[in-house]
Amino acid sequence: MLDTATASHAVRPAGLRPVWVVCGVVAVAVAAIAGLSFGALSMSAPRVLVEVLDHIPGIRVHSGLSRQEAAIVWELRVPRVVLASLVGGLLAVAGASYQGVFRNPLADPYLLGAAAGAGLGATIAIGGHLSNSGPVGAVTIAAFLGALVAVLLAYVVSTLGGRDTSPAILLLSGVAVMTFLTALQTFILQRNSDTIREVYGFILGSLSTVGWHEVLLVLPYAVVSFTVLLLHGRTLDVLAVGDDEATSLGLHVARARIIVVVASSLATAAAVSVSGLIGFVGLVVPHIVRLLFGSSFRVVLPLSILFGAAFLTLADLVARTAMSPAETAIGVVTAVFGAPFFVLVLRTRRRLV
Repeated sequence: MLDTATASHAVRPAGLRPVWVVCGVVAVAVAAIAGLSFGALSMSAPRVLVEVLDHIPGIRVHSGLSRQEAAIVWELRVPRVVLASLVGGLLAVAGASYQGVFRNPLADPYLLGAAAGAGLGATIAIGGHLSNSGPVGAVTIAAFLGALVAVLLAYVVSTLGGRDTSPAILLLSGVAVMTFLTALQTFILQRNSDTIREVYGFILGSLSTVGWHEVLLVLPYAVVSFTVLLLHGRTLDVLAVGDDEATSLGLHVARARIIVVVASSLATAAAVSVSGLIGFVGLVVPHIVRLLFGSSFRVVLPLSILFGAAFLTLADLVARTAMSPAETAIGVVTAVFGAPFFVLVLRTRRRLV
């Protein structure tokens, strides 16, 4: 066991520097302006920037955009960019938190079966021909509830042998639940073959919006998840030294792990309910942040939110423009970038842990 001085040093790594936050904010701003400027109808990025500034109280400037172009920016692209930022931030911070709480650098937000649960919920709703129109669609609700139920089921399964569960047991329970729910989804698809195309559209992910409904739906969960996880950055740093050492430093390990897992799962469920299953964001972004800025979770968590938002906004831009006027599934775009990075992580995992 580490002595007190060594343990204290291990859980107090370098803190978050303001210049790093500025870098993250700049990345989000650049990605947002790119997302607002380019698409089926491309516009001048400086003019779009001026158009955005014109809506800030106290600033009066004229962008030169036509009324139609301004409508495209504010009614179509702004909600989509905001949604991409929220979903990217949620998936990235959930992935970083899972990596910390399970001490596994290859953990991602779907580790405990959230993806399988959301897919099953969406499949049931689509197979039942339930409408996804209105402020809160049936498919969105079903995906959200399915993701939460899957994580809860994984936790219940992990406690069958006792109340105190190790990360390894929880991980194995998640794998078992994911396999079971995926089998149920396959069975339902076989019984409703006419819905396969729509279900796979959900599985591959999409950020298509009809306004601000999706943003307003996910925003409260984003605020709660971001707040809870950011407040537990130091807790994850303590958990990194091991359960025994963390307990000796006064941390209630089981309670801390449950809080982080619940907040991360809530973030994941909210994200997938409005975007479908977008892979690799929660794996790639935290590793990039860790490589560039350090391993402290007080650094990794807030920067993962910012760079996750920028990453998914740019990925959505590629999805909208790569095969214009057709739109590529955003899950395909993130996989193209994420899969090679995953292989790189596997090859260098000893240096990344």
